[in-house]
Amino acid sequence: MTDKAPMTVEGEKALRAEHEHLTKNVRIQLSKEIAAARELGDLKENAEYHAAKEQQGLTEARIREIESKLTNSQVIDVTAIPPSGKVIFGVTLDLYDLGKDEEVIFKIVGEDEANVNEGKISFSSPLARALIGKGEGDIAKFESPAGPQEYEIVAIKHI
Repeated sequence: MTDKAPMTVEGEKALRAEHEHLTKNVRIQLSKEIAAARELGDLKENAEYHAAKEQQGLTEARIREIESKLTNSQVIDVTAIPPSGKVIFGVTLDLYDLGKDEEVIFKIVGEDEANVNEGKISFSSPLARALIGKGEGDIAKFESPAGPQEYEIVAIKHI
């Protein structure tokens, strides 16, 4: 039995929206493209047919992957958890980067939701592991590929 992977409410909504788009739009469009390509004749040398079939295979694989992720996830709504003053999965953090002398904002999210450019870091990242369990005013130290890093926790928000 595998452990459930944590996911935010936003992450679940995004996966469900992608699943709906793939099943209700892309899948139907690809079926139409395959049917049209079939009518062009010999399937052995029909590039349109083979391209559409390949795209169909990739789309069906992604649909199965999304269904698996949704089945094997535990959706955590951080807004429903009373603030404890500690960093937990799903919180949004105002941090002070002691090395760069600047403030940054990060949200701790699931593996598939992580996107540093959007301020979302995976709960399993070195930074998140250093932050989890700490409180406002605490310093989180960790090793990154760029060397040692230090962040001070300015605020913890359940939003």
